[in-house]
Amino acid sequence: MEDELKFDFCDMYIYDNYMVAIMNEGVTITPEHNEILLNIVDTYYNNKKFVYITHRLNSYSVDPAIYFETSKIKNLAGFAVVSKDFKAKSNAEIERLFLNKPFEVFNTLEEAVSWTKTLLDN
Repeated sequence: MEDELKFDFCDMYIYDNYMVAIMNEGVTITPEHNEILLNIVDTYYNNKKFVYITHRLNSYSVDPAIYFETSKIKNLAGFAVVSKDFKAKSNAEIERLFLNKPFEVFNTLEEAVSWTKTLLDN
């Protein structure tokens, strides 16, 4: 791990070619949160492909409009959702429709990291 970042809405763990975000309970993620993501991308992944992994340990809401902006991040190679919760997985399937990047849902963080390696090797 390169770095651990704490925000009022989440904790982010930065790795060489992927990041893991754990959102706080009850927050609503909106397009305004993309500014923070863009700053992180510029700082840690400048001109380097990476994958965004959201580890959904807590219950929170996502405004699907956020994905229109997220899709514009040129070096974002893929987006993964990790959850064992049926509702979170169902929501992720809907969210997938709004992101114009590879988007997968996994039961474990290990599976998501493995997918990241496969995606970036291709």
